[in-house]
Amino acid sequence: MTVFSQTKCILGEGAFWHPERAQFFWFDILGQKLLTVANGDEHHWDFDECVSAAGWVDYDTLILASASALWRFDLATGEQAFLHALEADNAMTRSNDGRADPWGGFWIGTMGFNAEPGAGAIYRYFRGELRMIVSDLTITNAICFAADRSCAYYVDTAKGQVMRQPLAAAEGWPQGTPEVFLDLADEDFGADGAVIDANGNFWNAQWGASRVACYAPDGTLRETISVSTPQTSCPAFGGADLSTLYVTTASDGVEDIGAGKTFAIETNARGQREHQVIL
Repeated sequence: MTVFSQTKCILGEGAFWHPERAQFFWFDILGQKLLTVANGDEHHWDFDECVSAAGWVDYDTLILASASALWRFDLATGEQAFLHALEADNAMTRSNDGRADPWGGFWIGTMGFNAEPGAGAIYRYFRGELRMIVSDLTITNAICFAADRSCAYYVDTAKGQVMRQPLAAAEGWPQGTPEVFLDLADEDFGADGAVIDANGNFWNAQWGASRVACYAPDGTLRETISVSTPQTSCPAFGGADLSTLYVTTASDGVEDIGAGKTFAIETNARGQREHQVIL
């Protein structure tokens, strides 16, 4: 594993690969920044509140989640346009993990700034409508989607159970009852951000374990990849053939040399192309 970015994020998160730009983006939530590397040079945009996750709309446009809203963000100009309020009347919470789904929707989790129990929820923004789909969560994470479009995954890191939620084939809304996919409640690490590869394997950044772990579709642990700092937070596949695994980390409360940096490693896996959001 190599260092992709030397920038020490307070809380690196929201890793994703823009397939049309062939460009990796990530966030420093507590640093209130969106970061990227283009043509070998690192760039960032500053915001006046926490920002945490994004999806691509077109070549120059992202949907971006902040502590109070969803925004249309122009990468060429840096301008942002309001789309929808996100718990704007609740100063206790902010956005956290999020990802686009195969139908063009955007899922986003919220949580308390101090991880207040039960303060978080997961929402889906789809063609102009924002709908809460899971409530009473503490730390929302691991939002990702099966390669066959059959289900979504998510976790409340505070509980440690990765859930698998069946999705309707027509428009991707949840249907039926979620079931436990992985029970990590007794582990000494936290299940954080996750991504599904093209073969349906679940790649999970594990906070406090200095690693990303890969689980087969049946929940069997297939492999682990070590990261040289404990607080791994979010993985994403990118690169020309989607075989490079990018991993964000956090420096908050950690003083080691790698904390908060962003890493990359070549794998034998291939990721899914990041889904396009339809506004």
